[in-house]
Amino acid sequence: MSSTLRRRLEALVQRLWYGPRPGPALRALRAALAPAAALTASVARRRRLHLQQLPAPRVPLVVVGNFVAGGTGKTPLVAAIAGALAARGMRPGIVASGYGATRSDARLVRPGDDPAEAGDEALWLAQATSLPVAAARRRAQAVELLARAHPAIDVLVADDGLQHAGLARSIELAVFDERGAGNGRLLPAGPLRAPLALAASMDALVLNGDAAAPLPHPRTYRFRIEPLRFAVVNGRTAPLVPAAFVERARGRSLAAIAGTAAPQRFFDTLRALGLAPRCIAIGDHAVLRRAELAALPEELVVMTTKDAVKCAAWADDRCWALEVRALPDPDLIDWLTETIRGRTLA
Repeated sequence: MSSTLRRRLEALVQRLWYGPRPGPALRALRAALAPAAALTASVARRRRLHLQQLPAPRVPLVVVGNFVAGGTGKTPLVAAIAGALAARGMRPGIVASGYGATRSDARLVRPGDDPAEAGDEALWLAQATSLPVAAARRRAQAVELLARAHPAIDVLVADDGLQHAGLARSIELAVFDERGAGNGRLLPAGPLRAPLALAASMDALVLNGDAAAPLPHPRTYRFRIEPLRFAVVNGRTAPLVPAAFVERARGRSLAAIAGTAAPQRFFDTLRALGLAPRCIAIGDHAVLRRAELAALPEELVVMTTKDAVKCAAWADDRCWALEVRALPDPDLIDWLTETIRGRTLA
């Protein structure tokens, strides 16, 4: 599929899922997709029943996941939660899917690994946290690998996996951003991976920024994403704090590239910092080609860290990545700590 066609299809999906008032054509499309959405609901309910029959994991496992397709900021949140638990004296490991990787088997992911084999998000987690990370399409295999390779691990944090029927878990956190549940319909007619009513069974909802909760829940927390610094993708020069990079970019042409599910959030962050880039959304998990990058006429190029890990080996000196961090409510970390320690002692 060409990049142009892919962008058009993604724009159509965004209008269908999140548009305020769909026209006759989108309403007809939504109706045509209703049988497939009903199948999604049926599969999700069967998975939920299967999960309830799984034995408790040997090591407490926290799943941080989405009820909607697309990015909500959960991967930086996973890194923040794992880091905070480590700061509380625990020994966490991270479980990732390795989505987009050429390998599907269980493997340990280290900071210097080939992104094509590791998967972009798994590799970023390894680089950002310096904690043990394992990835596998079947996440239970990643759990087993971490247990063998790092037997001292006493808590696991899984990046996504709420709908993964084979992954036994102790705590489930559902992450939502400002888009909420979109049109409230299930895939492919809407963004929901499972009926929204099932979110009531989550242990907690975690909301990105000022997002409204899509349904009432007795335990709701928040986190925010904070720009940390701009780093040269090839690592040849020192990173810059945001204000220094904005000054460096003054008077220069700038392109911004985002291969994420929510590229507009990245572009809005850059604009809020005072930058005015030409924005290029390449699709979630898309591979940025060397020739495509070289063909950009801009004097500076900024990308997400998720994109940067895939081109660090050959990016030129124009290329920078905006490093961010998630800042969760302290109450979330307190509650997780108490709950995990309580289940460890039980």
